Amino acid sequence: MTLGLIGTKLGMTREFIKGGQSVPVTVIKIEKGRVLDIIKKETRGYNAIKVGFFKLKNSKLTKQMKGYFTKKNTEAKKILKEYRINEVEKFKEGNEFGLEILKDKKFVDVRSKTIGKGFAGGMKRWNFSGLRASHGVSVSHRAHGSTGQNQDPGKVFKGKKMAGHMGDKFRTLLNLEIVKSDIENNLIYLKGSIPGSKNSTVFLKESVKNVKRKTLTEKIDFKAKKIEAAKGKKK
Repeated sequence: MTLGLIGTKLGMTREFIKGGQSVPVTVIKIEKGRVLDIIKKETRGYNAIKVGFFKLKNSKLTKQMKGYFTKKNTEAKKILKEYRINEVEKFKEGNEFGLEILKDKKFVDVRSKTIGKGFAGGMKRWNFSGLRASHGVSVSHRAHGSTGQNQDPGKVFKGKKMAGHMGDKFRTLLNLEIVKSDIENNLIYLKGSIPGSKNSTVFLKESVKNVKRKTLTEKIDFKAKKIEAAKGKKK
């Protein structure tokens, strides 16, 4: 029951934190969201707000969506997302929000589409070992072997690992650490890598899980305090 943000992956770089430690980070340009509709429990059975992200030309809209945005008296938006929240009274139609909603947060969940790799064989897609390199095997060294059963059930079960389209699927990474937030430029720096190529769309949300682990800066501060305490005891 939390708000989310949508951004664009700009690429990877590194940030230097306390003590000169280099941390690999992914930079995401956050798009400001505009509240388009307030959904209340009395009308639809749940509380939520509908938010629009990314500007869009009117020429790319259908007649129905042109009418919708005209009715809401706002510019066209490319992505519409519904967020279920308890306190809808805090929001009004036309309100905008951005990185400030993650101001005091340390970890976020990220969802984005992986890089598409086209049609891939069983060895690349599922890490199969392939067939033997000798003893009668010819031409089919990288084949994935038999896929079916006996006469009963006499079929290939759904979900069988075989050659096929690899990548280009939504994947979620949980509990990514926020290394730095630049509210002025709408940039957020997340520790490590995230799925997707440059300029791909990224969905961010406050961590669903209750993360108890320390952040990098907290670990460095904790170590520094330990060293100071040890020095004090020696004196």
